[in-house]
Amino acid sequence: MSTPSCRLYLITPPVLVPGFEDQLAAALDAGDVAAVQLRLKDVPDDTLQKTIAHLRPIVQSRDVAFLLNDRPDLAVKHGCDGAHVGQTDMKPREARKILGDLTLGVTCHNSRHLAMEAGEAGADYVAFGAFYASATKTPPEMAEIETLRGWAEIMEIPCVAIGGITAENCAPLVKAGAEFLAVSHAVWAHPSGPAAGVRGLLKAIASAS
Repeated sequence: MSTPSCRLYLITPPVLVPGFEDQLAAALDAGDVAAVQLRLKDVPDDTLQKTIAHLRPIVQSRDVAFLLNDRPDLAVKHGCDGAHVGQTDMKPREARKILGDLTLGVTCHNSRHLAMEAGEAGADYVAFGAFYASATKTPPEMAEIETLRGWAEIMEIPCVAIGGITAENCAPLVKAGAEFLAVSHAVWAHPSGPAAGVRGLLKAIASAS
């Protein structure tokens, strides 16, 4: 069975409710997911470490990459598969040195220039967005689909589309060449549960491919 040209990349919700481990397992068991990014802002390191210890085995036991937002140091220390950094976080080149051979992703907003700099610094993927209004965070700027399409057509470094993506609006991003769709709210807040959210997105991706 061939790997689909566009895959799902889950980002954890801003606050993890009791029982989130079960929600995560259900989402991952619902269909093909490439990666899960643990994104918890403004929490103490010990809280982050405990959360990694609880969630990482659930993700990695299903052959899904477990990435940590912002903290390459903790990603290395606690057995994650890599880290993702934003433009206001650690510089990509510094993150690359810390991560070694682990996966490095970099937020590039709507800028192919920033994406090229990230690639030169050793990023394994670049993320463009937000493409739509997001229920999870307020983006510093909105991205244009042409930015995504232009990158996908000429560059080998994979690109991730992020920001307000749902089963209903993802088709243009898939058609533009996004290798991954990063989603949060559309899965974790799905009225029928996270598994239904994943299945709906995968169906929409397949229809648009």
